[in-house]
Amino acid sequence: MPKTYFRILLLLIITGCSSTKNAKFDDYIFKTKSEKQAYINSYDKALKLWDIPYSEENIKTSYGTAHVILAGPKNGKDLVLLHGMDASSTMWYPNIKPLAKNHRIYAIDFMMEPGKSTLTSKSLSSEDIVILYNEIFDHYKLKKFDIVGASRGGWIATLLATQKGNNIDKIVLLSPAQTFKFIDKVGKTTSALMLKLFPSEKKFGKTLNTFSSHPEKISPVYKKQFYLANKYAKSNSSMFKMHPFSDDELKLINSPVLVLIGDHDVINSEESLERAKKYLIKAKTQTIKDAGHFLSIDQSKIVNDAMIDFLE
Repeated sequence: MPKTYFRILLLLIITGCSSTKNAKFDDYIFKTKSEKQAYINSYDKALKLWDIPYSEENIKTSYGTAHVILAGPKNGKDLVLLHGMDASSTMWYPNIKPLAKNHRIYAIDFMMEPGKSTLTSKSLSSEDIVILYNEIFDHYKLKKFDIVGASRGGWIATLLATQKGNNIDKIVLLSPAQTFKFIDKVGKTTSALMLKLFPSEKKFGKTLNTFSSHPEKISPVYKKQFYLANKYAKSNSSMFKMHPFSDDELKLINSPVLVLIGDHDVINSEESLERAKKYLIKAKTQTIKDAGHFLSIDQSKIVNDAMIDFLE
């Protein structure tokens, strides 16, 4: 297919496919309150999969209310978790126990996606996103903290790390989307686009098979929440456009960075790791075998061990 088609397809997948009509209530992600409530109910059930003590807080920011899930010892090293697209902070259920053993966890729902954060301003630019997260970090007085970002969350973590004077110590990027290169296998990601345009359980199954090498490992409870995110939630089409970071931008990152990708990932490839090693000053990279884009679920034990070894 022509390159133009791939670029349009890529834009739709990354930014979402939705109406640009003004919201009738404070959360523009969902069309109706009943759809939002059905999603929130599924979120609450999926969050119980964490199976550790946690609390939830809503933080007022310049752009709306940020929902943060806190867990782990209060005297542990601070660790921020940034989830993947439409996945919400509940996605960390296969990873949270080892991460929260010695870290104080701050899992933040992204405002322009399904979750419990609520955007009350216009859609966010890259500059807005930096301000937003720094407001959250300032609220909790985070200094010298670690950060783990998956997929789009990895892109946001990288964006934050390129900012002068940031307080980030160590960074873990789990198949970061659009960070080192454009989507690797655009043709194979059409299932995600079709799911956004015409949501159905059959298309949802195809999408899971595309992005996960072991979809059978995904909890049915979490699957329901993730499906509702794709069925009801329409990420605003005017949201910021994610582009790979330039060589000079990557060189600005002084923090140690661990980059993990699955060997069956449709978003990244070995080229991503090569670029990370070339331009990140303190990079460590690893390919996770028998894993797709959802590597934190596909091979949770291997990924958890790699993250803990790096962070501790």
